[in-house]
Parts: sequence; structure tokens; C-alpha cells
Amino acid sequence: MPIKVQNDLPARAILESENIFVMDEKRAISQDIRPLQILILNLMPVKEETETQLLRALSNTPLQVDCSFLMLSTHISKNTSASHINKFYVPFSEIRQQRFDGMIITGAPVENLKYEEVNYWQELTTIMEWSKTHVHSTLHICWGAQAALYYHYGIPKYQRDKKLSGIYRHKVLHHRLPLVRGLDDYVMAPHSRYTEVRREDIEKHPDLNILIDSEEAGVFLVMQNNGRQIFLQGHPEYDRMTLNNEYQRDLQKGLNPELPCNYYENDDPCSRPVLSWRNLANTLYANWLNYYVYQTTPYELDTDMQ
Repeated sequence: MPIKVQNDLPARAILESENIFVMDEKRAISQDIRPLQILILNLMPVKEETETQLLRALSNTPLQVDCSFLMLSTHISKNTSASHINKFYVPFSEIRQQRFDGMIITGAPVENLKYEEVNYWQELTTIMEWSKTHVHSTLHICWGAQAALYYHYGIPKYQRDKKLSGIYRHKVLHHRLPLVRGLDDYVMAPHSRYTEVRREDIEKHPDLNILIDSEEAGVFLVMQNNGRQIFLQGHPEYDRMTLNNEYQRDLQKGLNPELPCNYYENDDPCSRPVLSWRNLANTLYANWLNYYVYQTTPYELDTDMQ
């Protein structure tokens, strides 16, 4: 898929080195097609890393995708330079009158706080409410999924006894649904979180469908029956080394973390982690774009999306 990004976005050089087709603004304008408009609310602390991961995950269909990055006005990032944010991100006030084919709301390192204690909670809920009428399909990741399930359905999160970190085996439950089409019966996927939402709370809502879950890691993929809201309680977009970087960071903080499960060869943190979830990520994001965005979104984005 050609991913359209700003000419000098740092992620572009990384993706091009991986032979991923990245299209600059000048070339995209010359094409006589309407690209999918995807808005990304990136709440992760190291934003450039997450930008690359998400753009890579979105690069596996023939569709042209025009990605815009959304910033919060009520939160200042401590781990990404202000110059990067100001150059590549737009505030909600600038796009709230626009409509988008798809939106991604990422996770955030605030899961040990109550939702209402998060300093940008009010702005985030405003954006989630806005997405119901201005976005055709929204994909929520990890804490973003937990927050959206709480906001839209009142589903609570629960504190785990210890951090869930590693690569876990999951069972695909509904192969006939397009979102999981092409996946094997069992898939491996990364998790990195202290909290969880639970199956019994989700099952109280008949318009929600659990598509993938795990005996060890719990619910992984939930979809609103109409495909307008999708919730991923995990991180399929993670790179090979992301969990390693998080583990090393927690070591440096003196948190005495456990080794990520099923991640290092022979549980040796000096070894190169095994990449066992890339096909899952590629398939999920391609299915979302193809079946829940491209094939059902109105051609004219000004059309009412309710």
C-alpha cells in the first residue's frame, strides 16, 4: 500500500529502507483516486517509534492511505520534542469539522490511574464522542481500547496482580468475520499492561463480539457488530525489540520486572527476540482497512456517518 505522509516525517526513511512504498504529498496529488483519510491519535510516549509501527502495519494493501496525526491540547508530551509535535501533528480544533474514513487511538502509559484522573480524559472523551459521527470506523489499541470500552459501554478495567508482558497464544473464535479472515486458528500477539477488561463484562453487551482471546492474556480483539468500533487489548503493531526496550527501561527504573513471557530465546535477555506476530498485525490492519473502511465508507466524506 502506498502510505502518504509529510515529506520529511522521520518514519518515512525507516519505512523506505524496509521497501515499504511511501508516497510524498506531491506524488499523491497527481493520482486520480481518493485516498483513505486515516486520523491517528498517538498517545504513546515515544511518538516517532509508534508512528513507524503504525504506518508499517497500514502498508499491506493496494489502497492509498493519507495519514494525519492528532495532538492533544490538554497534554504536553515529555518524551517527544515540541518541534516534532508542532510540525507533524494537528490539534483537534483544526480537524473537528472534517470527516475521516478511519481513526486509530493508541494506548498510553496511564493505565494505573483511574480514567477520570488522566489529565486529558475530558478532551479524549470529546474526541471519542466526535468519532461516532465523524469517523467511519475507529480502531482502539490497548489502554485506548480499555478507555473506549469504558466510555462507550461503561465496561470497567481491573488491576492485575502483576504486569502482563510478553507474547501470548490466542484463539481465533469467528473465522467467518472479515476482520479475522486469513488468520490461523491460533495466533501469537504481544501484550504489555497492568490492567485488563474481562470477558464477562463484555458479554453483557449484545452488540459487542469477542473475536480473539487467550487463556493467559484474556480478551484480545472485540468488535462492535457493525464494525464502527474495534477494540484491541494488545499491541500487534509492536516491533521485534519494543518489549525488550520496555523491559530494559523498567530495569533501569528499579522496578525489578519479570522477563517478557515467550519472548527471548531460552529466556535469555541477551538473545535476539523471536518475531512471531508480524503476520497477525499485517492481516488485522489490512482486513480493517479493506473490509471496515474502504468497502463501506461513503465516497463523499461529507456524508452523514451516523
